[in-house]
Amino acid sequence: MVVCVDRAGDVARSTGVTPPVVGREAVESLVIDLGQSDPADSSVNCFLEALRVGADLGDGPDDTVVAVVSGTADTAVGADRALAEQLDALVAAHDPDSAVVVVDTAGDERVVPIVESRLPVDAVDRVVVRQARDIESTYYLLKQFLADEELRESVLVPLGVVLLVFPILLTVTASLALAVASITAVLGAFLLYKGLNVDERLQDLSSQARDALYSGRVSIVTYVIAVGLTLVGAFAGALGVSGLSGAGAFVAAMTFVYHSVPWLALAALAGATGRLIDEFIREEALRASYLNLPFGTVAVGLVVRGFSAYFVEQAGVIPPVRTPALPFVAAGTLAPEERLTTFVLLGVLVSLVGIRVSSRVTGESGGDETP
Repeated sequence: MVVCVDRAGDVARSTGVTPPVVGREAVESLVIDLGQSDPADSSVNCFLEALRVGADLGDGPDDTVVAVVSGTADTAVGADRALAEQLDALVAAHDPDSAVVVVDTAGDERVVPIVESRLPVDAVDRVVVRQARDIESTYYLLKQFLADEELRESVLVPLGVVLLVFPILLTVTASLALAVASITAVLGAFLLYKGLNVDERLQDLSSQARDALYSGRVSIVTYVIAVGLTLVGAFAGALGVSGLSGAGAFVAAMTFVYHSVPWLALAALAGATGRLIDEFIREEALRASYLNLPFGTVAVGLVVRGFSAYFVEQAGVIPPVRTPALPFVAAGTLAPEERLTTFVLLGVLVSLVGIRVSSRVTGESGGDETP
């Protein structure tokens, strides 16, 4: 006899069939009913395995009895008692010499002692579903991941580097906290590098720089000048801050801005001018955006310079502006508010001049006003 054990009671619950189910045809019908009711139930595979074992053991399809016993109670004890009663009925009806027990879960395998108490058990066949959905999906996802070269380089290479570098850092620094902090910082930088597409941006930047060099654009030279002026501005700001003592963070920041903003404005002006020259050479009609950019850069620089000067003058870092004697105007000193107002008005004036110039030039050349 081949006994398939369903301790969970899926047979009665899903199909409404009263166990035990005896005979090949009855079990085959049960497989179809349960498969249609719940195709994901592994009991279907267990019943099919019982049919296969029964066919292998007998010379004919009816020589070996194939039966399915199922628990019909909600509790484990009640299910085991129901299984014992069904086994007693099978033994009384068919008087088998021995049994082969087919199970598909560890819970079903616990019923084997109950079967052994009724008749000898020759073997226990446990069915393992090789292609369970979660396992199969995980396997194919992992296989697809390993086949993707870009994903391997983005995940496996950094992970391998971490596993190699971490013990080295731990040995050199003799500090677990320092080693973990270093690895975390590097991983964070790598994630930002990938998340912000820095590699693609750098690749595009190098391509644009190469094209600019080959095409003879003026902007490539002015961009280099802009980078140099930016470095000079940062250095000038650092020098201005280095002379402070006892100043707060806000005053130090405003001092840095005050000393660096003229150079930064010149850097932006150099880049904007180079772009404007390139557009002038390449196109007959200039766009208003390129004409406005140099004037806007100077205007913003004047306004920022004025506000930063106001704060640092109020803090006593720089002296007030002294005006020379002019015809009909006596020499004097500008108050911080007057100094700020002068810079703001100059910025607005430069901006208005830029708008006027761009509108006139684009109007005469018939250029497009939109970038």
